[in-house]
Parts: sequence; C-alpha cells; structure tokens
Amino acid sequence: MRVLIIEDEAVAAHRLQLMLKDYDASVDLLACLDSIEESVAWLQQHEHPDVMLLDIQLADGFSFEIFKRTSYQKPVIFTTAYNEYALDAFRYFSVDYLLKPVSFDALKAALDKYKFITNAAHTDYASIFKALKNFPTDQYKERFLAKIGQRLIFIKTSEVAYFRAEDKVTYIIDKQGNKLPVDYTLEKLETVLDPRYFFRLNRKVIVSIDSIAQVKPYHNSRLMLYLKDGNKSDDMIISRERVPEFRQWAEQ
Repeated sequence: MRVLIIEDEAVAAHRLQLMLKDYDASVDLLACLDSIEESVAWLQQHEHPDVMLLDIQLADGFSFEIFKRTSYQKPVIFTTAYNEYALDAFRYFSVDYLLKPVSFDALKAALDKYKFITNAAHTDYASIFKALKNFPTDQYKERFLAKIGQRLIFIKTSEVAYFRAEDKVTYIIDKQGNKLPVDYTLEKLETVLDPRYFFRLNRKVIVSIDSIAQVKPYHNSRLMLYLKDGNKSDDMIISRERVPEFRQWAEQ
C-alpha cells in the first residue's frame, strides 16, 4: 500500500507516520508534504499513491484546492480538527473522515475500510470520482446573509454576479451591482458553491457563469472576462495556468 501524507502540523504528521508503521510495516510512505503548493507540484511530477492521508486546513488554504489543480482520482482519508467539512470531503471520494487527534484505532478502521473497498471489486476510481464531483446535492448554499447598516438581508445565490476579496473582507457583488460584505473567505465559498456555476478566477474573485458576457484573449496567454454589468478590471483576468481548467468548466 503506497501512502501519501499531507499535513502541515509536524507533530501530527510524525504521529501518522508512526501509526502507519504500527498498522503495517510494509506500508510504503511516498512523501510527507505540508502545503497545497508543494502537494500540487508533487502530484504533477510523481505517480499517485494508492491512498492519501489529507489534512483539510493547511497553512496556505483548504486542501480541496489540490483536487481542482491536479488529476488525483484515488481514495482519500481526511484528517481535521473540525467536523464541519464532512459533506465537502464526501465530494472528493473520501474513504473516511477522522477528527484530530487521530487515534490508532480510528486510523486502523479507516485503512481497513480502504482495503475492503479495493479488495471487494476492481473499482473504477476515475468514474466514481467524476460522478461524485458533479453530482448535484443539497449541500450547496442557496442564499447568503449580508449586512447593510443595522439590517440583515438575504441574497439568493442565483442573484450573485461574483464574490471579491478586498483587504481581508469578502464581498458579494449582485447582478444589480450592489456590494455587500459576507462572513466567508473565498476558500470556504469554494466548498459551499455549486462548482457547475461558480469558478474561482484567481486569488481575488469567484465568478458566476451567468454573469459572464464574453471572454477575450489577454497577453501572456491569459484570458480577460467581461461581465454583463460592464465590469472589466485586472481582477477579471484568468492566469495562464488556470485557462485550461476554465475552458473545461465553461464548456461543461
């Protein structure tokens, strides 16, 4: 069994390594990584493991970003100090979801489950992963609560043109051009928005497909979006690395 650990807490990572060896001395630990960027680079350059032990919250963001930037399509055992991301984890072919501190018994049960799944049938992981990722569920948010002065108002997700991060505050810009603060980071929004309709362009913006008027080539093989509200700015530029993923998203 070939295992990859992605964990940014050194003590937790070391503990997982020891428990893996206690579980099965023949386990092949491929690497122990501690960030999204390092993990994406590693997965792009190496054969993928049989199973991944993955912390959800890493120092540089939510680890779900790894699946969006790589072709990883194998089982995952998630580890986290929080229980609020269980539904999000299910979208990414989770074998199990372990709360920290992870006990040996919990890890053993998760690895036993992984073995049972793989031994029970010749599983087509790619097909299952794709189906789970695109399967519509009730977990996606249908509305947001925003504050205007002393008032709280509801904004339907269908009315959102895009989300923008500015000075550590995230704003909804609705289709009428209203700009309202919401208590979400862009990373968290990526886990609660339906990926069929919303796409993260860059570090500052998540856009709704319904708000895009046209897309034009931009220098250095990038793309610029023009929105139906007339918005055209540097924030609406898609980096060269994200262009293929954007094209695939736009054409689905």
